[in-house]
Amino acid sequence: MPASSPPSSSGKIDEGPPPSTETTPLLGPGASVGSDSLDKSLPPSNGTFNAPVKDGAGRGRGLAVPDDGEVDVEAGSVDDIDAAAAMAGDGDNGKPPLLKVNLAALLPALAIGIFLVAMDQTLTIATYGKIGSDLAALNSTGWISTSYFLTLTALQPLYGRLSDTFGRRASLMFAYAVFGIGCLGCGLARDIAQLCTARAVAGAGGGGMNAVVSILVTDLVPLRDRALWQGYINVIFAAGVAVGAPLGGVLADGPGWRWAFLAQCPLAAAAWVAVYLTLSPPAPSSTDGDDGDIAWLTKLCQVDFLGAAILVAAVAALLVGLDGGSNLGWSRWATVGPLAASPALFAAFALVEARWAWAPFAPARIVLDGPLFAAYAANLLGVAAQMGVLFFIALYFQAAAGLSAARAGLVFIPSTAAGLTGSLGAGFVIRRTGKYYALTLFSYALLVLSVPVLLAFTGAVADSTAGVVVGISILSLGSGIFITSTLIAIIANAAEDDKAIAIACSYLFRSLGTSLGISTSTAVLQQALRAGLEAAAPALGGGDRAREIERRVRRSLDAIRELDPPVAAVVRACYSRAVRCAFVPVAILAAAALVAALFIREKRLEDGRREEEEG
Repeated sequence: MPASSPPSSSGKIDEGPPPSTETTPLLGPGASVGSDSLDKSLPPSNGTFNAPVKDGAGRGRGLAVPDDGEVDVEAGSVDDIDAAAAMAGDGDNGKPPLLKVNLAALLPALAIGIFLVAMDQTLTIATYGKIGSDLAALNSTGWISTSYFLTLTALQPLYGRLSDTFGRRASLMFAYAVFGIGCLGCGLARDIAQLCTARAVAGAGGGGMNAVVSILVTDLVPLRDRALWQGYINVIFAAGVAVGAPLGGVLADGPGWRWAFLAQCPLAAAAWVAVYLTLSPPAPSSTDGDDGDIAWLTKLCQVDFLGAAILVAAVAALLVGLDGGSNLGWSRWATVGPLAASPALFAAFALVEARWAWAPFAPARIVLDGPLFAAYAANLLGVAAQMGVLFFIALYFQAAAGLSAARAGLVFIPSTAAGLTGSLGAGFVIRRTGKYYALTLFSYALLVLSVPVLLAFTGAVADSTAGVVVGISILSLGSGIFITSTLIAIIANAAEDDKAIAIACSYLFRSLGTSLGISTSTAVLQQALRAGLEAAAPALGGGDRAREIERRVRRSLDAIRELDPPVAAVVRACYSRAVRCAFVPVAILAAAALVAALFIREKRLEDGRREEEEG
């Protein structure tokens, strides 16, 4: 079947070179045959990606699925062994040795990580109001999430390179260990600084849990079925999201919010053990032995740690500036300095990636490729709009509507179901039709539609918890669809050798979107809240009393409950108006995401199983 044509911005199918034949089965009998164009001197490709290397060593991947359903993976497939080393490893017939992968055991092990990452994100949505109140830092609670996504943003793309260099198994085990240590630190934190530091450590592990699992699944299934399996992954993710918010709220109102983090430690340990037992280690390479330490250091130096460090500094400067402006004032040096430094640091990051990095985790040829850039931009902007809403809507429920943390968590359940429906439904549609462009535009249109609905029911027209739930459900339905469809668009448009890095970059932009959405919406909300409380000073008692009330209610939700009912009503009205102001950046982000999605290129996805039957 011929492939598609460079579209115009309307997304028409582009006539290009024929797509690579899918050569990997959907985890069972009925595998498609390999492409005749493959180099027979190397182990067969599984139709996903080969890691680019500069030393000339080829890396092959291959799968064979016997009737018992257990996958034999050639050395170098899941754990990226050099083909030459694999060829020398075993077998009188010159074929590389096979690794056994028991999918029945491996997939649940991967699912634990996806579940934990999802649950960890929503735990803070329902509990950050309680955490901020307990630590007397409610006006700084944005950092509880952004510190996590700061390290996740910078380090998540590195896992694409790390897993290509050190293997999927070692990278995933490292991620689980770091995540567990970070959760332990969160549970033991005594102030907001310690908590945010521990959240940053957890983010360093969470990034790997997301990226390496996605890369592993891409290793194992063909592209057309990848959409369906992404739907299955998103089911697990949605289950974690669904559990996280209510569980976090119940724990915050019960034994304490610290248990929301401590409870994840044994789960992370169980995931580590499961991966250790079910995913075979790579075969020893030809560089092991006397020169092993040198080879290991050489590989480590090839990882783009400089680019990651500059990216962390750039994002951190932006977040510090936005936080300082909303809390201290926009003319303060603590605000102006970081905001001025951020663009320069982003420029330095781009320069490092384009000129100096030996193996950049965000190569210009991938990020700046037209169709890929459109998908990355739409993903970033859409996630920014979604996460901004979820973050400040939780504050609306607790500060303006007066709900407890537990009840605030429960109201997110319908929207979680909507997101699950969108994600899984998108997988089925893409698998059945082989198309994703129209579906992607529809998802971003839903995102735009959700904004006026939410704005109307947060006080612009009426105060209605049910109406807000409907608005969040529309938002989540669109988000569930585009998370799946844009990933498939990225995989479909990336070159074979670039797919691992392209997937990692998708998580980079998604994480950047999360940080951007939370920080901008929080900055607008806090600025509007501060201005509203200052304007309402006469109703709060005026003078020093009004300033003291402002200070207390911006640091703790409990302070609102301690006020006289008429004064508390004024404060809640100020919070409600501030939430409505926070929809301004969300509306801009959602509209920009829809515009970016128009430039995504459709590439028809071939059905590998049908090709096998025809062959």
